[in-house]
Amino acid sequence: MGAPRLLLLISLGVLCPPSASSTQDLSYVSEMFSQTPQRLSFFSWYGNVRLFQFQVPADTVLLRWLLQATRGKGSGCDDVEITVHFRYGAPPVINPLGYSFAPNTSVPFSFNQTMTFRNTMQSNLYLNISNPTPGDWFVAAHLPKDTEKIEIQGLTKSCTYIFQPELFVLREVDVPILQEDAPSLQVLESIKNPVRYKIHQELRIQLLRCTSNATGCPLKVSVGSFAQPDSPSHEVNCSKVSDCDIVLQSPPWEKWLTVIVEKLQGLNSSVSFQLAYNLSVCKPGSIGSRTFQSFLNLFSQNNSSLKDGQQTTPSTTVLLNEGPRSCLRRYPVIREDVDVVSVRFLPVTTPSVPVASQLPSVVLLDLSSETDNGGMLVVNLQLNKTGASSVNSTVVACLSPAAPVLNLNVTQKCSTAFSKGFSFNLSDGATSGTHNIPYPVTDRWYLSMQILCPGDDSTCQQQVSRVIVTAYLSPCLNDCGQYGECRLLRRNGYLYAACSCKAGWAGWSCTDDQNALSVAQQLIATLLLTLSNLMFVPTIVVAIYHLYFVEAAVYAYTMFFSTFYHACDQPGVTVMCIMDYDTLQFCDFFGSVVAIWVTILCMARLKKIYKYVLFMLGTLVIAMSMQLDRRGIWNMLGPCLFALILLVIVWTTRGVKRRHCYPPSWRRWVFFLLPGVALALTAISVYVFAETNANYFYTHSLWHIMVAASVAFLLPPRERSKKSWQWSQLLDCDYKICKDDREELYVVT
Repeated sequence: MGAPRLLLLISLGVLCPPSASSTQDLSYVSEMFSQTPQRLSFFSWYGNVRLFQFQVPADTVLLRWLLQATRGKGSGCDDVEITVHFRYGAPPVINPLGYSFAPNTSVPFSFNQTMTFRNTMQSNLYLNISNPTPGDWFVAAHLPKDTEKIEIQGLTKSCTYIFQPELFVLREVDVPILQEDAPSLQVLESIKNPVRYKIHQELRIQLLRCTSNATGCPLKVSVGSFAQPDSPSHEVNCSKVSDCDIVLQSPPWEKWLTVIVEKLQGLNSSVSFQLAYNLSVCKPGSIGSRTFQSFLNLFSQNNSSLKDGQQTTPSTTVLLNEGPRSCLRRYPVIREDVDVVSVRFLPVTTPSVPVASQLPSVVLLDLSSETDNGGMLVVNLQLNKTGASSVNSTVVACLSPAAPVLNLNVTQKCSTAFSKGFSFNLSDGATSGTHNIPYPVTDRWYLSMQILCPGDDSTCQQQVSRVIVTAYLSPCLNDCGQYGECRLLRRNGYLYAACSCKAGWAGWSCTDDQNALSVAQQLIATLLLTLSNLMFVPTIVVAIYHLYFVEAAVYAYTMFFSTFYHACDQPGVTVMCIMDYDTLQFCDFFGSVVAIWVTILCMARLKKIYKYVLFMLGTLVIAMSMQLDRRGIWNMLGPCLFALILLVIVWTTRGVKRRHCYPPSWRRWVFFLLPGVALALTAISVYVFAETNANYFYTHSLWHIMVAASVAFLLPPRERSKKSWQWSQLLDCDYKICKDDREELYVVT
């Protein structure tokens, strides 16, 4: 919802004290709320959204949001747009990437604002909301779509975007309470100071005895508070109608309503008036002839059967004739808290609810706890054909928060005075209906059901159908399916759930398969990432041929764990884990760094005692650093730089002593070192700059191949003292070797 439409709903009026007969004096207080700034992320799923929760107190007349965003310095900081979503009662349900929702999902509305830096380091946005609904307000902010670039921690620097909302609240002290059938006399003098009242229950509001120097009654009366821009507005311009009254259908139950009376623009004279309202009270109809004790006995029997896992028997309750003031039949349910953001509603008597045509049957679903708006509300209705007659009738149902809809017919929309509901239509052609509501508003929800009969069909009017009601609140719909993971997110003690999708699946419940990978594609990706490690086999053969057995063992270790780590790391169904995932990941990262470490030290051709001491010492240090920060770039960069510096020092020292470039053979440089270095640099470039989530299967497989090939080229030839690959060269205690050593020692002496 853009700003121009929102500003039309803003009223900058202040309040009058409740006891005064005029509006000269004001009585209000102001408060400020702020929350810790958070770093924004580019959007790929709901976990990238930064959520803020504010508690708006009662009798608030004005909210002023101050949205502040700052960005870091550097060439990588672009002029991006920050999208900020607002919603009352529950976190905003957003879909910035345009993915499809699961079938039967009803998406609640939320409005948003955008912020742009425009060559500045800071961006501020003010947003005013007058007469807001008291309760929880949620603010969610995020950056545009994620580029899916895989960033190397510590190597690639990303721009930092910080967002912080602040809330200024202006509320009135001691708002006057309007009593039923007791007109309140007021004199409205200033056009800037409207009069506010609070009333309770169902009502019809009337403005009486309006007197002023102008023609007619130059007043405007509005009822209700602002929750969403698409909420129905209830206001009347008394100067254009003869009877200045407002009739509300299905107003909120057990809540206060705000009534605002203000003068029209351009009027300077005072206006006196009286405001009154009256109630249309009804009582629930009776369900069978039960005493209080019989109801407790029935509840006790039903509760024990639920514990024993048995199915309750259908009730034979009949609907009695209702009294003159009856307007509904209420059927109680049990609220069972299962887990975090997980609730089940169980009917007290039977799973099916009797529905007739005379009065609506109402079921209460209590979601008034603060922990009930962070999941998915699922309500399923199924028409029980066994209890239905052959009459062509339709069962109409409406699920609505705050108040039930008691006038169910073809023309009446499924909506209450201040909110839109979710409708069901059950008939012989469609015997079931489902609504999935993500992040339902914290409130008492009412399910109203009634039979609609064609014409004056007396047979239909005597009909009683049974509807099986299944209602529950779960963190995620179907646990995000086969290609998703339901994750609990936390913000300052507030818990909510969201789906993290994989294998190309997307959407709120991981049901959008537009970019999904098929099973064949998943299998190909798995084979690429695992079989590309077989390129280490030639490298192991070369190491053994040159008698580098320790290095060959390290390469075999790296190949083994890299293969099975990627087999376990797949996002789809082609997954095989031979051990714990965390263990496989550690061994893969650890083996990769150690393989590079021993290769560079082997190229330096140090004395055996120095080489193997550095082998062991470096391996221990690498294991420690991997435990501290497994994904840190210095885990690989630190050992590589140290080994390269040592390699340069050793080669330079030998070149100076020999007065010749080392290694001395040009063939070694042209056919081995330069191709090995080129392969290594290409692999690093692909790893750092080209890898994304979309091409990860191909680029990372190419990384495996290039690194293994570069090691095979960079390994130095065997030492000159070992002319051939013979078992005698592998033994340290051979008689001939010992004899030659003694002769060499004698000659030197």
